[in-house]
Amino acid sequence: MRRIPNLVLLMLAFLVPATAVAQQDRLTVDRIFAGGEFSAEGYSVNWMPEGGSYFVLEDAAEGKGQDVVLIDPQTGARELLVAAKDLVPEGQTDPIDVSSFQVSSDKSKILVFNNTKRVWRYNTRGDYWVVDLVSGVVRQLGGDDAPESSLMFAKFSPDSQSVAYVRDRNIYVERISDGMITQITETETPDIINGTSDWVYEEELDVRNGFQWSEDGNQIVFWRFDTSDVGVFTMINNTDKLYPTLTKFQYPKVGTTNSAVTIGIYDMIDGETKYLDLPGDPRDNYPARINWIPGSSEFLLQRLNRLQNTNSVYAVDATTGKFRLVFEDRDDAWVEVCDWIEWWPDSQRFTFISERDGWKHVYLCDVTNGELELLTPGEFDITELYHVDQEEQACYFQASPDDPNSRYLYRQTFGRPQLERLTPADQPGWHDYSLAADGSSAVHTGSRFGHPPRIDTVSLPEHKTIEVKTENSKLWQKLNGLATSNHEFFRVTIDNGEGGLLEIDGWAMKPPGFDASKKYPAIVHVYGEPWGTTVNDRWGGSNYLWHRMLCEQGYIVLSFDNRGAKVPRGVKFRKAIYRQIGIINASDQAAALGATLEKFPWLDANRIGIWGWSGGGSSTLQAMFKYPDLYHTGVSVAPVPDQRYYDTIYQERYMQTPDLNPEGFYEGSAINYAKDLQGDLLLIHGTGDDNCHYQTMELLINELIANDKQFDMMAYPNRSHGIHEFRNTSRHLRNLMTDFFLDNLSPGGK
Repeated sequence: MRRIPNLVLLMLAFLVPATAVAQQDRLTVDRIFAGGEFSAEGYSVNWMPEGGSYFVLEDAAEGKGQDVVLIDPQTGARELLVAAKDLVPEGQTDPIDVSSFQVSSDKSKILVFNNTKRVWRYNTRGDYWVVDLVSGVVRQLGGDDAPESSLMFAKFSPDSQSVAYVRDRNIYVERISDGMITQITETETPDIINGTSDWVYEEELDVRNGFQWSEDGNQIVFWRFDTSDVGVFTMINNTDKLYPTLTKFQYPKVGTTNSAVTIGIYDMIDGETKYLDLPGDPRDNYPARINWIPGSSEFLLQRLNRLQNTNSVYAVDATTGKFRLVFEDRDDAWVEVCDWIEWWPDSQRFTFISERDGWKHVYLCDVTNGELELLTPGEFDITELYHVDQEEQACYFQASPDDPNSRYLYRQTFGRPQLERLTPADQPGWHDYSLAADGSSAVHTGSRFGHPPRIDTVSLPEHKTIEVKTENSKLWQKLNGLATSNHEFFRVTIDNGEGGLLEIDGWAMKPPGFDASKKYPAIVHVYGEPWGTTVNDRWGGSNYLWHRMLCEQGYIVLSFDNRGAKVPRGVKFRKAIYRQIGIINASDQAAALGATLEKFPWLDANRIGIWGWSGGGSSTLQAMFKYPDLYHTGVSVAPVPDQRYYDTIYQERYMQTPDLNPEGFYEGSAINYAKDLQGDLLLIHGTGDDNCHYQTMELLINELIANDKQFDMMAYPNRSHGIHEFRNTSRHLRNLMTDFFLDNLSPGGK
């Protein structure tokens, strides 16, 4: 439902002050979301598993399609691995499209993925083609009976003679020479999934590619899911056909039954499969990561308990199925799985990232006895581990010890507290890196708040630019044509609720022609939950542009990172939210806003809005319901009003279960405070949201109606959590949000 602009706002539209932005320089929703006018360029590479070179896709030097080129960034040497004209299957005239590709270990073949289809979050289903660089043959995998776009996660065997892939919940191995296909798993019922994952593992543990070859190619280890007894969620599609159709999938809501997950090992020689008999109920433990131990028949298995406060690391013998516990990573709140394991040449020691000393650090673990050695001491968090140089005895990682809003590249010698910042001191902001296997060079992406990315290749450790890949000059030119919208980062001090003080980071964007003698309305952009952060000195894409557009309309835009946000301020700050989502973050946000109103006299305390998406949508509801005297207008997109309706892995990680934490679930669920709504609220949700279900929105609507609370609401049919599918959706959504603020939160300085 859309509100009609009131007469005052119609009059204001004609009272354009002298400082207003010229019409041709204004940002609009159409310019931001409809035409790609402000899109930033990127540059992605596939690094070779050894050395310092990478593969890249380039527009074909001849004809249509794309070439695959091998580049040495240090010397600039280029090798054409395969030309687009050589990607033409027999009987066709045009080369196949390339969405992504893999190169075999001997560089004799490439595996091309195309015609991709989305499975929940990502396009992980599609067609695969093997291109033999010696014979020139281009052949599609899957056999003649394979439906279009039906293969997932294909990968070469170590000897490059076969490819394994998932199709219809089973794993197959196809011999390249003659196309012979062997099915290595069986699904006894539709409830069994082999080689990929159920919904909740994919969403919350990033387990999608659910199988791996052993180093010698003699075994394939894989995840097996038994989803029977898991609650079935149903989404209804009312628009595509004459009668509604249903989508059903297993979705374990907090406190309910999970899939029973086991690890299988298939032997390529005898064709037999054995399953690990790990301790504990397979429905209450999460096998999360597998890493093969080089030069052995063993692999490491990381397995979380259901409350996710213990990560048990096992060494498993793939030939016998026997296992032993190497060590356990524990925390009073929750632990994270380790995604960066690098082995020493003796295959006895490996890197492991843990927060066990109160900071996120790199450890060296002995696989024989589980002893841990701290490699990166100091009171700082590593946000990304990029490279471990064993000869140099140093770690290369992303961190920001002095400013949680930025990110830089650092190097640290093993065991020494001194840090060396490699990102040049004259390059502030946010810096991401993709390093070569040997650490000699990197693709470097640097940006700042309001400054689009600059991407170059750099040599390391001196961080000398080798080649600039893009400076996003066209985007810069567009931005420079707009009226200036200034911003500032700041900190405010609040009461931590325990008799102490706490500093909270924030930023503020100001309108063009800002006049500090006037008072301006403010819109707070919030996330608030442990999965992310909003106060970042980096390019913000379309969200930044939309906020800048709101500034042009006469608003201040603010954002804060409360306790619990995913920021490098130590475990105490990040995990203060444990068992208190919806409580700690809401109170911190409100206190930070109150302190900011005192800090900046040009903010109008009587005109405060707030908006957020997903966890930010939930935080918006908390703000509007619990602090109605502070927040007057809110837009909540795709929230979870009742935490009992979200999934097991995410919600139990941070909140435990409703049985163990009934008070936290009640106080942290915004639906229980809907009766206190006073301001103007717009609810937005996609009815095809498989993540934060539209079901919870309907529950909230009923609660608001029961308490005679008026509100606005928009349901987008069959849109998912991102609400972006189908023609014109993003533009319509942002126009809706913009109009709601303009109609209910009068803009401009007074």
